[in-house]
Amino acid sequence: MTYAVPLRDIRLTLDSVGLAGITALPGFEETEPDLVESILGEAAKVAENTLAPLNRVGDTNGARMADGKVVVSPGWTEAWQSLVEGGWNGVSASAESGGMGLPELLGFAISEMWQSANMAFALCPMLTQGAVNAVRVYGSESLRTRYLPRMVSGEWTGTMNLTEPQAGSDLAAVRTRAVPEGNHYRISGQKIFITYGDHEMTDNIVHLVLARIPDAPPGVKGLSLFLVPKRLLEADGSPGAMNDVACASLEHKLGIHGSPTAVLVFGEQGGAWGELVGEPNRGLEYMFAMMNHARLNVGLQGLAIGERAYQQAVAYARERVQGKPIGHTGDAKAGIIGHPEVRRTLASMKARIEAMRGLLYEVAAAHDIAHVHPDEAVRSAAQRKVDLLTPIAKGWCTETGNAIASEGLQVHGGMGYVEETGAAQHFRDARITTIYEGTTAIQANDLVGRKLIRDNGRAMMEYLDTVAAAGTELAADELLSGIGQGLVVAARQVREAVAWILDAAKRDARLPYVAAVPLLNLMGLLAGAHAIARTARAARAFVPANDEDGYYAARIALARLYVEHILPQAAGHWAAIRFGSEAVLDVPEAHL
Repeated sequence: MTYAVPLRDIRLTLDSVGLAGITALPGFEETEPDLVESILGEAAKVAENTLAPLNRVGDTNGARMADGKVVVSPGWTEAWQSLVEGGWNGVSASAESGGMGLPELLGFAISEMWQSANMAFALCPMLTQGAVNAVRVYGSESLRTRYLPRMVSGEWTGTMNLTEPQAGSDLAAVRTRAVPEGNHYRISGQKIFITYGDHEMTDNIVHLVLARIPDAPPGVKGLSLFLVPKRLLEADGSPGAMNDVACASLEHKLGIHGSPTAVLVFGEQGGAWGELVGEPNRGLEYMFAMMNHARLNVGLQGLAIGERAYQQAVAYARERVQGKPIGHTGDAKAGIIGHPEVRRTLASMKARIEAMRGLLYEVAAAHDIAHVHPDEAVRSAAQRKVDLLTPIAKGWCTETGNAIASEGLQVHGGMGYVEETGAAQHFRDARITTIYEGTTAIQANDLVGRKLIRDNGRAMMEYLDTVAAAGTELAADELLSGIGQGLVVAARQVREAVAWILDAAKRDARLPYVAAVPLLNLMGLLAGAHAIARTARAARAFVPANDEDGYYAARIALARLYVEHILPQAAGHWAAIRFGSEAVLDVPEAHL
């Protein structure tokens, strides 16, 4: 089953999070509605016609090593070149760097299409854009001049090199060394799990590498960031001799087979040439420019893989005939979509997809406001929202994407468990999203430690005030009243859970972290409800007068389904936090 971009859903969500206001901000004034429509339409064609047909190819004929070189899946190189020729890699990059200078929000919508079409392929532009951000913000003028234009264009790709075999997520254990030599450094060490760490789709790859300089402080405070190209640059800026960077192997993975995940070895021939990015011992701080970009985009993968799995499931349910659905009165055989449980499953999948899309686009819109709004107070408030919602968007959306991919397989029944239908690929591809760029537990710990306890819940309370106010407003509309009332109740539950967390931190430092994942799931449910309610409010303007095909009424029905059928799970998470956290600690480690 192929992929069709849900353009109508994307447009409505963009409107609901205030695209019109974003395009009026300084620097985005030329993003006229006609331009937006044209860009979304052309991006959809790329997703459907270029990337989606290669998704199955990448799964069955993945990246591999041959004669010491990485060979990508058939069609990958040609697809990448089509993105470069279309200028798609630089959609959100500044015009000064050679990009289109469009809002991050619009780039996010395009990225959703590509991640749904072919997640394994779309990882390459995602990581490259993150590397662009780091070099643009923290790199010297010389680095920006020599590397940014070709990274923005996609002529060169970028990677993020953090993890090492002994370190995993514990970056304090990083051992890669950087020894100064004149105006550069010699890098030596090994990095693992490097997405698109090697390939020949482009003639250079720009690695951003965490390493330690001599006499650096221990732990994460002693990490510096280095730019290490695959090929050294000639005087004219063109790629020349190979740097001392080698791909030792590619990982054999459960999914995303088309994405080459490399083990990279730096310095086997005396040390890889690299340049310091920014100041010494501030590497982890700089790397967060990539990590936060990646975390939000991995959250987007949860949405994207959920959309792809849903589309395949609903198409199969319409075609598959098995048994007579309860209540079916026609003579003709009906698809299993008529069975109440299948209908419930598909509707629940669709509602959660719309909730995820609304939440993720909300964060992207806040990112634009935080960077370009002329009022400093507005920028600060928007940044607090980005910081608060990013771990929720990453953690909850990837967990939800996994659940939807699993349910999509379930709709297929036994046919989903065999590889021929393709449903299993979505299930396998989705699994990594809750792991890389920080596991769900890491996101939850970040939410509790950095976003709640550190500021005593300030940003969270601001957000909850916004949600409660939105609920109260919707409750006054007869058509949306149930949605609004549900929001108010759930916001109160989260407020109580936050108070419990802050109090528990004073009693036992472990308790907030035992409760962290349930809190993240609770917050995800609420943020999703707020997002889908906002979409319903945008749809309300067309109901009943301008809704010929019932599309907008269906958006309201989906929001009601979410609030009445899915959001009640919030009470269970609150109960697990309040009553179950201490019970976890009462189970002795020796008996686990």
